[in-house]
Amino acid sequence: MTTGTIPTARLRLRPWRDEDLPAFAALNADPRVMGYYPKMLSRAESDALVARVRDHFAAHGFGLWAVEAPSRAGFIGYVGLAVPTFEARFTPCVEIGWRLAAEHWGQGYATEAASAVLTRAFGSLGLDEVVSFTVPANRRSRGVMERLSMIRSPADDFEHPSLPEGDPLRPHVLYRLSRAAWLAARVGRFGDTA
Repeated sequence: MTTGTIPTARLRLRPWRDEDLPAFAALNADPRVMGYYPKMLSRAESDALVARVRDHFAAHGFGLWAVEAPSRAGFIGYVGLAVPTFEARFTPCVEIGWRLAAEHWGQGYATEAASAVLTRAFGSLGLDEVVSFTVPANRRSRGVMERLSMIRSPADDFEHPSLPEGDPLRPHVLYRLSRAAWLAARVGRFGDTA
């Protein structure tokens, strides 16, 4: 089961297609995109990730949607929701995340798509809170989190348990957004709660 497509002003979040796999593999092999991940992915690893994303949709009714920019490209990356598989003091939880091809950075696509995903998360999915996390140096992703009105508390920062002790990518910052705070931010921006 998937929760269908999510349109935005410039983008379309949709279920994955097999023809997305080559472009996704290229994205996962780009050192610019994967700079804050443990490693770049081989084609087989990239395809396996898509298989896990599809399984996540089937299990949870939501996941990481494929993103297209209809006027520019049929596939530019993903934005969506995931249930982390590791254990930490803030799990179980639902994470919002994104990974876009570098040629589509700097155009507000991640923020636009993630805003639409939050509307789904706090609307029809009925979630009470969404989190996001990254390494402290990832200012680009942290900027998206802040534009989404997500809040970081240093007390929430953590060592990612999937990475070995001493790994420079192990320290992470955690941002949170509650449904109540999301609604309040929407009232502030739009003057309503629609």
